[in-house]
Amino acid sequence: MAGGNNAQFDKMPVVADLAQFDSRSGNALERLIFNRRPWLIIICAIITAVLGFQAMRLDVNASFEKMIPLSHPYIKNYLANKADLKGLGNSLRIVVENPTGDIYDPKYLAGLRRINDALFLIPGVDRPGVKSLWMPIVRWNVVTEKGFAGGPVMPDGFDASAQAVAQLRTNVARANIVGSIVSNDLHSSMIQLPLLDHYADTGKPLDYAKLSHQIDEVIKSEGRGEVRVHVVGFAKLIGDLIEGLKQVAMYFGVAAAIALVVIFLYTRCYRSTLLVVACSLIAVVWQLGIIRTLGYVLDPYSVLVPFLVFAIGVSHGAQKMNGITQDIGRGTHRYVAARYTFRRLFLAGLTALLADVVGFAVLMVIDIPVIKDLAFTASVGVGVLVFTNLLLLPVLLSYVGVSPSAARRSVRGEQNDARGTSSAGALWNLLDRFTERRWAVAAIVCAAALTVFGWSISQHLQIGDLDSGAPELRPDSRYNLDNAYTNAHFGLSSDLFVVIGKSAHGTCDANNFPLVLEADRLETALRGVPGVQTTTSVGGLSRWVTSGFYEGYPKWYTIDRVPSIVNKTVWQILLDHPDLLSQTCGTAPVIAYLTDHKAATLSRVMETAEVFAKTHSDADHEFLMVAGSAGIDAVTNVVVAKANRTMLFMVYAAVILLCFITFRSWRAVVVAVVPLGITSVLCEALMVKLGIGVKVATLPVIALGVGIGVDYALYLLSVQLAYQRTGQPLRVAYRHAVQFTGKVVALVGVTLAAGVVTWTFSPIKFQADMGILLTFMFLWNMIGALILIPALSHFLLQGISRKAVAKGTVAGSANVEACSGEATLRS
Repeated sequence: MAGGNNAQFDKMPVVADLAQFDSRSGNALERLIFNRRPWLIIICAIITAVLGFQAMRLDVNASFEKMIPLSHPYIKNYLANKADLKGLGNSLRIVVENPTGDIYDPKYLAGLRRINDALFLIPGVDRPGVKSLWMPIVRWNVVTEKGFAGGPVMPDGFDASAQAVAQLRTNVARANIVGSIVSNDLHSSMIQLPLLDHYADTGKPLDYAKLSHQIDEVIKSEGRGEVRVHVVGFAKLIGDLIEGLKQVAMYFGVAAAIALVVIFLYTRCYRSTLLVVACSLIAVVWQLGIIRTLGYVLDPYSVLVPFLVFAIGVSHGAQKMNGITQDIGRGTHRYVAARYTFRRLFLAGLTALLADVVGFAVLMVIDIPVIKDLAFTASVGVGVLVFTNLLLLPVLLSYVGVSPSAARRSVRGEQNDARGTSSAGALWNLLDRFTERRWAVAAIVCAAALTVFGWSISQHLQIGDLDSGAPELRPDSRYNLDNAYTNAHFGLSSDLFVVIGKSAHGTCDANNFPLVLEADRLETALRGVPGVQTTTSVGGLSRWVTSGFYEGYPKWYTIDRVPSIVNKTVWQILLDHPDLLSQTCGTAPVIAYLTDHKAATLSRVMETAEVFAKTHSDADHEFLMVAGSAGIDAVTNVVVAKANRTMLFMVYAAVILLCFITFRSWRAVVVAVVPLGITSVLCEALMVKLGIGVKVATLPVIALGVGIGVDYALYLLSVQLAYQRTGQPLRVAYRHAVQFTGKVVALVGVTLAAGVVTWTFSPIKFQADMGILLTFMFLWNMIGALILIPALSHFLLQGISRKAVAKGTVAGSANVEACSGEATLRS
């Protein structure tokens, strides 16, 4: 490129005087945009103001039902029977600990009552299902010589006297609630708080951030420092996630600052750097405003999407800025330079953004509403980049241009790169070597070996959670510490796997005998599965109740088929344990308490339950999957496992189709897609090494990496192929492509990685995991594009240059300059 006289794709005739430029040149879209620049700016300003106002009203919330695959048959079973499964879905467990004594301390009991009453009145609580020592639903039962005797665990008119406390102690022992409502060491007790999905008065979805704040306020005001409170459950987890999102604004600012610094160090031009970042920020404002207008909210799983939209916008903006800077440095008027760059890169940029949109949009095939919302939100964000970064940015740069010193520095750097006298030039010389057979073979062999190694590791990739507690948060987070305390001090975990027993009769009489008998057999089967602590159901309980009718005689510890005994047993269970039998006796859950919700545990329990349900259901009764937090997690894992490969297949199919439309060559498609495939394999291997499972939070990462990573190949190959089609040999064509767009590819790769790597400091662990994985994918996609594209081109794309020469194409300056802009559009 010395002297700037060689024929190159990125050069068009220098037009220093705007009067010498034909404004009617270019395609219809270019003329529409640049011949009416003020109108475009005014329209964009109005849209930004309107959508900016909407964005300020955007809420951050989540929903329990949006986290589960609603159309899955097992989840439909849960939703259909939800009214009969109190506390077996979305619920909170609030443990109130006495740090200086036991639960029979009158001060503790008074504090527990205040907290219980305040929590009971919080909007969104399913009040009939609340359980605690102070709730009458928690009862004791004993067998006497006269039959059953029982009542609420908390004595009527409890006055904290020594006699009343002694009675409470007796009732707790009779109720067999140590390990569930009362801790094993008697230093804490639990309030079980089932939640509604919508507020009963307004019908609006439950506000988890508000609920979490209300709970904290209750603990602070009613606890009065006399007790310690530990809260676990989906609602609290989401509340903590939303609270942690307050730091996201800081990370967004850091990412924007990094982008500003990196781009400025590259251009040394304030005005163009600020414009690139500003247009990307405008895209984020449009995105947030649009989703608010359409009634969407941000949730903890999609809140990082604006980061990605901003980063993608910066990458495309940097390409436009680079082209304009080079043209201005050669003496072209800034307006003409903006139009030249628009001609060269609009189609490549549009195709890249479409690939990004597709990468996000395919996530909508996953049957989990929160991922569908993420896919829609991201697709909207990338879609608006077409307007803000492909149209608005070149127009704005046509007014302000770049500083003369930055333009001259760009040309000098280009000339030094061509001579190999700069550090960048030495790097380009090294990359050129990969177009040679020896270097190409070495690169492909190394890539193949790395892929095989990564693939062997990726075979150990697991679905679901790999750790106990809430993997979404750090191990030392308040939530996980509370969860650890609860699991350590209570005999029954919060990981409930529930099989829904259904009777075809729906009457509380002897017709329920087959269901009761099979529920007991299912308990026996589940208790034999590793990872199951214990089980409970109407089946096992009926043995104790039947025995109680006969003074506890062991011989009657059975499930009797005599109608009169069955009737009495069922009615007694319905009275004392309404959570184990619906009011019509048509629904009877079988509850398994699990040691954890790790993927392996859930898989074993699910398999056992499914086999039993298939072989023990008939016309009179059936067993349906599934309810409980662990049961829903198990179904979600099944859906994620199926969606993982489906999603990858669809995103690659879409990217391949877009690449083929762009390049019109299957060989070029292979060159573009192979580096992406290698990066995907290595990313899965990295997930194995970091102990990250595939779940709702991490499922989108690889699709995002593919959709964004193909940008590098599209920009590089578009320019390379355009040169080859003018007769340039592969090495020369690749060198021109690298010098025109390749250095910006490297710049963008570093900028994207530097922006998302800040996520690793987030208190929300899944955001940190996404930061690590996306940083890895951005860097490896960049390296793969710069190294493997020339290596693969040596074997697959050499013929394009030969065909051009055979047709008599002359790679002369005038010829290339005449067709340079249109070459990209046609390619």
